Amino acid sequence: MDQTRIMTLNTASRAHPEVDRSLGYQPFAMPPAVPPQQRRVVVTWAQHLSEVRAAQRLRYQVFADEMGARLSTAIPGHDVDLFDNYCEHLLVRDELTQQVIGTYRVLTPVQAQRVGSTYSDTEFDLTRLRGLRERMVELGRSCVHKDYRHGAVIMLLWGALGEFMTRNQLDTMIGCASIPMLHNGVISGDVAASIWRQVQATHLAPIEHQVRPRLPLPVERLDASLDVEPPALIKGYLRLGAKVLGAPAWDPDFNAADLPMMMRLADLHPRYRKHFLAA
Repeated sequence: MDQTRIMTLNTASRAHPEVDRSLGYQPFAMPPAVPPQQRRVVVTWAQHLSEVRAAQRLRYQVFADEMGARLSTAIPGHDVDLFDNYCEHLLVRDELTQQVIGTYRVLTPVQAQRVGSTYSDTEFDLTRLRGLRERMVELGRSCVHKDYRHGAVIMLLWGALGEFMTRNQLDTMIGCASIPMLHNGVISGDVAASIWRQVQATHLAPIEHQVRPRLPLPVERLDASLDVEPPALIKGYLRLGAKVLGAPAWDPDFNAADLPMMMRLADLHPRYRKHFLAA
């Protein structure tokens, strides 16, 4: 894949998307019959509200329509919350159709101060991370369209995030990594409890960085013996060198259990350092 242009924003002087007036968007034309897996994808940062809206529509499609999340939103068909106006929005597009097929949102330390917290603060007591906040960003609302869930999309997103972090002299990323509660057609926390048992033994952060869920998943009352693998995104984070910060929280709106995770650039596995940090 050819190298694509990545646009980096200044974290201290971002233009809030809510003041943008570029509300219109053009419906994309369907291309010739080329499978999504064979199309080129490109990564950019959202510059206009219309681009943020495209990411919010994708999020709604994945979280609500596909995963069954119960979303309270002022804009039908869009996943919108109060943090969106303070975040940078990273987009992956199908180069041919310009459809947004992947996204992350990034809350910088400056913007977290302005909004008053991170999303993770609403699910976990992050007191032990207070010494990291000046150089810590929160990643959230990550999703990829079901037709494009292959390694190239995730690699583009992570490469852009690594460039963003180094350019802005930030060194820590946190976020909530979701584990769906639906398993074999049944809503249950057994899968999440089993995954927590696995990662607790192998990837738990040191005690000084551990956090507590505000609404804990009752893992002690669940079957934690299932032979299951973590979702692909969590597996990817762990391969990079991420740590799990504690037991999962239960998110009833998203019908998921959320694991608190942290990735520090100093802990990035050497195998991936050159790709993501150009080092």
